[in-house]
Amino acid sequence: MNSTPREGNPDQIWDVVIVGGGPAGATAALYAARAGWSTVVVDKGIAAGALGMTSKITNYPGVGETLTGAQLVEKIRAQAIGFGASFVAQRITAATLSDDGKMLVTGEGSYRGRAVIVATGSMGRSQTIPGEQRLTGRGVSYCATCDGYFFADKDVMVVGNSDEALEEALHLARFARRVLIASPTPQLRADDTLVRQATEHERIEIRLGAQVREIIGENAVEGVVVEAGGIKERVPVSGAFIYLQGGKPILDFVGGQLATTGDGCLQVDDMFQTSVQGVFAAGDVLCKHVKQAVIAAAEGAQAAIASDRYLSGRPSLKPDWA
Repeated sequence: MNSTPREGNPDQIWDVVIVGGGPAGATAALYAARAGWSTVVVDKGIAAGALGMTSKITNYPGVGETLTGAQLVEKIRAQAIGFGASFVAQRITAATLSDDGKMLVTGEGSYRGRAVIVATGSMGRSQTIPGEQRLTGRGVSYCATCDGYFFADKDVMVVGNSDEALEEALHLARFARRVLIASPTPQLRADDTLVRQATEHERIEIRLGAQVREIIGENAVEGVVVEAGGIKERVPVSGAFIYLQGGKPILDFVGGQLATTGDGCLQVDDMFQTSVQGVFAAGDVLCKHVKQAVIAAAEGAQAAIASDRYLSGRPSLKPDWA
């Protein structure tokens, strides 16, 4: 089995585009690719999801040894890649989801698909930092790849402690004069290599245990208020890049195009199809089950089988006994 990832080509039209590469998204990719459909998974990285951050998995069926969440996801991804699926490490920033066309936009290109499976999980934030919403697009950003160039020779702040936060800080350091990382925890929760690269970078300064209390500015970001050790400080910066996590379904890229419940969870029918034909969903983004990797994986398989039915134009699901 080939376990080398194939890079997704953003210029082609894929049969299936999957957003999110955790247990639901990776399993959906396995089933879609095995059914013969060209399949690409667009994901921020293994360590960005809830399972990827889990230190010990002992109850996944068929896996006897103790694994980290990242190791389990890597096994599912390798199996999907062996059937021809592609994985790309990018962040979806916008989407067009309609019966007539489906396109997912990243900072590095757009991915068009005949069917889409949303498996982004539920680590989004329910609360924002004061000033964040008002200054979004005016110095507040969530994508360094998209906006880093606009901060050449300026001071910026990255808010977060994850792999994603450090990767974005390293990217920003190519343009910015100085990159401050405000980690809300006393230790960074990121890959050791990324921590070392950020710590040793001459343009990056890391502040541990630093809570961002406010983003300041009238028409653009002028600074942030940071609190550490009970002491508040106003730090002048021109940009604030936010990479914090919470427990809300991650649907910011959808832009209200899919029907949700009062709790902000995606609504699906018994075929895991959303309110838009050809757009399916699985995993924690549905908020309707106990949060277990095996359940998310099962839903990913069901969403992929349903997308196979949709793409084939069949009236019913195709049994898969072989």
